[in-house]
Amino acid sequence: MSRQFELNREFIEQLGNYIDQENVDAVLHLIEDLHSADIATIYTRLDNEQGKYLFSLLGDEKAADVLIELDIDDRKRVLKSLPSTMIASQLIDYMDTDDAADVLGELSREFKDELLSQMKDVEHAGDIVDLLSYDEDTAGGLMAKELIKVNENWNVVTSIREMRKQAEDVDEVYYVYVVDDYDVLKGILSLKKLLLSSRHSYIKDLLNTGIISVKTDTPSEEVSNIMHKYDLVALPVVDQIGRLAGRITIDDVVDRIREEAERDYQLIAGISEDIESYDKVWILTRARLPWLLVGLTGGIIVSQLIGVFEADLGIYPEMAFFMPLIAATAGNVGVQSSSIVVQGLANQTIQLSKTVSRLLKEFSVALLNGLTLALLMLTYNLLVDSPLALTLTVSSALFSVILFASLFGTMVPLLLDRLKIDPALATGPFITTSNDLMGLLIYFSIGRLFYGLL
Repeated sequence: MSRQFELNREFIEQLGNYIDQENVDAVLHLIEDLHSADIATIYTRLDNEQGKYLFSLLGDEKAADVLIELDIDDRKRVLKSLPSTMIASQLIDYMDTDDAADVLGELSREFKDELLSQMKDVEHAGDIVDLLSYDEDTAGGLMAKELIKVNENWNVVTSIREMRKQAEDVDEVYYVYVVDDYDVLKGILSLKKLLLSSRHSYIKDLLNTGIISVKTDTPSEEVSNIMHKYDLVALPVVDQIGRLAGRITIDDVVDRIREEAERDYQLIAGISEDIESYDKVWILTRARLPWLLVGLTGGIIVSQLIGVFEADLGIYPEMAFFMPLIAATAGNVGVQSSSIVVQGLANQTIQLSKTVSRLLKEFSVALLNGLTLALLMLTYNLLVDSPLALTLTVSSALFSVILFASLFGTMVPLLLDRLKIDPALATGPFITTSNDLMGLLIYFSIGRLFYGLL
């Protein structure tokens, strides 16, 4: 059993010294009980030659597990250092089909074809090729081919014998799936019921037909929502005519949820592409520049807007002191509202059919927040003896801006979702820039009104 491991400098130095001395026994003693994820972390802390030596000491199955745990950059570094025959026969052959498809999907077509052609297990290679044909953001791209299935026409004795054979290729047995002669999914089989039934009972009399499944083209986001809703640890995948194609396990879904969260976080930060820290400078620049240009354009528009009200600021210069407050509040409120909506759309707690009720609820929240902050600003300006016109302007504008930004931040992600555009875009620079602009426009318009009256 792998022990819980805490990486520290002393461990890395000791391991590095043993590697430099080529002390195989000492190196293996240090890592023999470690989880593959811990060994992958250790690999990233070693230099190229040390990492290559460490990898060479791992058994085939362990090396395959470690390779999966590495990030893309380190994984490519390992693959470049090994001959293709070794990668095919000692790494890919020991991976589950979904993990192997993920690894091969990152490689060039030529290298991928070369590795597949050199695999000893032709059936395993064929399963991997099947998975590579699916879009990575669908159930087909998430599923693995390894599973336990029995025919509904088999009896208990035959089923147990066949299950033992199939179990050799499956790490975790969550469910036993029941199919007909055409491999169409019919249900699931309880292991307890199987063990307690007569040896000559037929599976079709024991199966549970109440099974939830998805098709190979089901979006990965929908897959994760189904598994979360029904508390599933594994989910069968069928093709368009109901034949069992594979299964998705909870660890695959967790990985995809994490990737989606990272993607949404990048969109919130104004990054237009899916990037990693190890990507080239040009790719990183290309991903960040578009929304920076949007922000720059918004800034120019805001400066032009201030120019329109330049005369007012010349007469009432004290209004300039509260411009940052109004703009910042508008941006913050908009991001808060849009973030809540985006989260609700992602976990399906918000339905587009209930848009009006959602807007009314957000309006009520904005009303309370607006009144609270407006009263606080009113109290502050009265205490510091600000001019009455400025006091009323700031409080009224703050209240109005909060209402507008809240409703705008709610409507934009709902509209984007209806247009089949990722609503996470609404929580980034677009919503902030738009609310800054509208916030200042509201502020100056209300200011012109109150200063004209008073």
